Amino acid sequence: MNRSKLINSVLVAGFLLAISFSVYYYIQASDYQKKIDDATSQADLPTYHFVLIGEEMDHDYWRLVGEGAKAMEEKEDVFVEYEGPKRSNPDEQLKLLDMAVKSKVDGIIVQALNEDFLPVIDQAVEEGIPVITIDTDAPESKRSTYIGTDNYEAGRLAGETLLADTDGTATVGIITGSFENAHHQLRVEGFKDAIKEASDIKIVAVEESNITRVNAEEKAYQMLNNHPDITALYGTSALDGIGMVAASETLGRADSLYIIAFDTLSPNIDLLEQGKMDALISQKPYEMGHRSVELMLNLMAGKEVESVYHTSRSVVRKGDVHD
Repeated sequence: MNRSKLINSVLVAGFLLAISFSVYYYIQASDYQKKIDDATSQADLPTYHFVLIGEEMDHDYWRLVGEGAKAMEEKEDVFVEYEGPKRSNPDEQLKLLDMAVKSKVDGIIVQALNEDFLPVIDQAVEEGIPVITIDTDAPESKRSTYIGTDNYEAGRLAGETLLADTDGTATVGIITGSFENAHHQLRVEGFKDAIKEASDIKIVAVEESNITRVNAEEKAYQMLNNHPDITALYGTSALDGIGMVAASETLGRADSLYIIAFDTLSPNIDLLEQGKMDALISQKPYEMGHRSVELMLNLMAGKEVESVYHTSRSVVRKGDVHD
């Protein structure tokens, strides 16, 4: 009998202890969940969610655009989602634009590479999502404003620079990033208009690099072989300039060619300092990204914005580079 009572007492005590542990852990778990719920409900989540869709994530120029836009998160109540294809791909950009519209984000900042972007931009605006174009404009669309370089005038500046540096005498080959992309078209058009009155300057070839250094080098190599009379090369993108220099070195013509291209990114500055490039057309990618978010916030606040905001452009030569 005593043995049975002892066993029963042990069982009761074990049962009570198990219940005590269960209650304790239940209270602890409930308290932890309450802390999570409180933190979630009290968190200062951004009021606005914007999407920035650039041309190419693996490109120093677009990294600067993204950095400028993301820097606004530290100053404003906004989250900037930066997206883009790994390599330039307008079709992939369009898919990202369509996804942003379907996600009903608060605002979209997008590079509008060609006419295919217009209906999707218009759809976003019709669904109440303001759109800002960046780097490449779509003025025929319902976008609110454009922020970026005046690409036609940048091309003119390149042509005027070549005119001045060559004393108005040159046989020119052009490597353009894309025949289809609007900003590259404008840079070629502006360049041609700047030199059209110069009788001793002629363009003998125009090729497309598809915005890759390897293609730019290959096209420049072929161009220089097919036209040995070329004395100057003009590239409409940063990677075009790098490729043109590589081709000129392979052919042993680095010292005899005048080379002008776009963007003061580190590799181009290095080539400029080494005397392998003669001039660069400088843009302001960080400012573009930063100001695009500022403009979108103005739209959110109901403020009026102008239809176009052009960032500055300038010519940079070796003597303009400072340590």
